[in-house]
Amino acid sequence: MAILCAATVGFELTEFKLENRAARRVFMDRHLLMDTPQGGAAPDDILEVIRSLGFVQLDSINTVARAHDLILFTRKARYLPKSLKALYEKDRGLFEHWTHDAAVIPMEFYPYWQMRRDRDALKLQKQWKNWRRVGFEGQLQAVLDQIREQGPLSSSKVGKDEKRESGGWWDWHPSKTALEYLWRTGALCVVGREGFQKQYDLTERVLEQHIHAPSNAPDTEETIEWCCNGALDRLGFATHTEIAAFWAHVSTAEAKAWCIDALARGEIMQVQIEGADGVLKPAFARPTLPDEPAINAAPTSRLRVLSPFDPALRDRKRAARLFGFEYTVEMFVPEPKRKYGYYVFPLLERDRLVGRVDMKAFRDRDTLHVKALWPEKGVQWMPARAIAFEMELHRLTELAGVSKVSFEDQWLRPNA
Repeated sequence: MAILCAATVGFELTEFKLENRAARRVFMDRHLLMDTPQGGAAPDDILEVIRSLGFVQLDSINTVARAHDLILFTRKARYLPKSLKALYEKDRGLFEHWTHDAAVIPMEFYPYWQMRRDRDALKLQKQWKNWRRVGFEGQLQAVLDQIREQGPLSSSKVGKDEKRESGGWWDWHPSKTALEYLWRTGALCVVGREGFQKQYDLTERVLEQHIHAPSNAPDTEETIEWCCNGALDRLGFATHTEIAAFWAHVSTAEAKAWCIDALARGEIMQVQIEGADGVLKPAFARPTLPDEPAINAAPTSRLRVLSPFDPALRDRKRAARLFGFEYTVEMFVPEPKRKYGYYVFPLLERDRLVGRVDMKAFRDRDTLHVKALWPEKGVQWMPARAIAFEMELHRLTELAGVSKVSFEDQWLRPNA
């Protein structure tokens, strides 16, 4: 069966079709999921993984392991959280800021966040006023002075006498809002976390001048070029909307304009990507796509537990289109209305998502407990697959901080 085909005009190839299995393998290869996790897991090894992915999302929920730790463990089997902590807080190989959400990002990318910081400075002032975060502008200098005098501080150390308007988590007091604003716009940077609470310090005290000075940052045009190139290379193929959403820096209009220009320059080509349902969707890719080694490579047979926030699943629509995998995080859904569970982990086997599992580490009982597992439609939970799943659970125990695995009665459920 042909993987690639082309429409021709004269002697020029104008468009390629990439069949679904080939598309999945290219996408998985870009997300470092084709091979069995192996190799070192020292800070430098972890930095290389994050550099390849672009960033790793941070998340506080720790039902088995925090999202960033599971994302890295999925790609480096010997990974331990202390490596990420050392890379971030000691070596300063990473900085923390926003993409689509809070993330750790290679420090060499810091100058390309200046456009984001400048745009946030304008956007957040208007947005936060609408969210009743009024009065924070009056606390900006006071917060800077406090950190300059006292050193790194968390939000609990500023504005102690200030009260929230309603007591809701969304009504930050003015000094906390000022702290977050100063971070998002560049005067402060996060230097680490204690109990997952961010610690802020003056950027000028943490980073070298050539890294953080706005005057040394790329201009808007250079930043858009960097963002769009980097996004497409990490996605393998993408629409202009997907390119814009990757870093969440550039607008869809800017990404669309870049695609038009890059197409004219011959740097990208138009392709048709087949979804799991056989439907074709137009996208852009590098002209080298037909020669991608991943197209004909065999993915590892190792079954892996993915974080719900894994980079390969972050774009839920893309995951549904490529893998036929519909997924919703249900932590904010009232329990009686949940279809699966509070925090359910997708299961990857070869180039298929074969199931989802609701499980939790009970550290007081030294046990990783599986509550329920739903194979995907058309997937049979055969003995070999069951063994592979149990092997992966036992690999996870060290990361989860436990030593045993247990299963609920009737844990294997009907297909999803």
